[in-house]
Amino acid sequence: MSAIWDARNYDAARRRLVPCFDQFYGTAVELVACSAPRNPRILDLGAGTGLLAGMVSERVQPQAIHLLDASKAMLDRAQGRLRACRPEILVQQLTDPLPAGPYDAVVSALAIHHLSDEQKRDLFSRIYHVLAPGGIFVNAEQILGVNEWEQRLFETMHIRAARALGSSEEEIAAAQQRMSYDRCARLDVQLQWLRELSFERVSCFFQWFRLAVYAAWKGKSRPSHS
Repeated sequence: MSAIWDARNYDAARRRLVPCFDQFYGTAVELVACSAPRNPRILDLGAGTGLLAGMVSERVQPQAIHLLDASKAMLDRAQGRLRACRPEILVQQLTDPLPAGPYDAVVSALAIHHLSDEQKRDLFSRIYHVLAPGGIFVNAEQILGVNEWEQRLFETMHIRAARALGSSEEEIAAAQQRMSYDRCARLDVQLQWLRELSFERVSCFFQWFRLAVYAAWKGKSRPSHS
């Protein structure tokens, strides 16, 4: 989905189209900061322009950070943003094999919902395998309502808030077109998948209507899930 975004204006649009921007990204950053060891090894999935990775890096000063995205144009911007961290750039799909790690934190923002449910669950399993013992997975994500009424509420509140933040009708229409291709899953379903894959302390730590931040940890002594 990155291909239909213009990397040049992506960051500015995020501020208008993610009404809870500071809490949304900030929660993900703080979860990494309070969980990862000093100078952690980090993998950002669907890194885009490095928006989340940049915030995390400012907070925790990683010893290594790998940025994965299907869009080279986005990653070019991310590389510039995180130049001081000397990020490793991986131009590939989320369905491709992940780098081996091990990583102290795997993070993602507004990317995994582009996958089918089966692909999401498979990705969660692969994330578990590349995490170091005690490592954290944080996903700042767009979720599906539990029923049609809740989904309509999510959509109405999102559009109303985006307009209040200065999004033009053209920008909102473009966002709605992009979201028509999304394959979101319910929050409770995703948390259950993580539990079934042996993740621990699985929970949602922030939610604003359709936007949620959840996290899960790999046990320090439990062997990798097979």
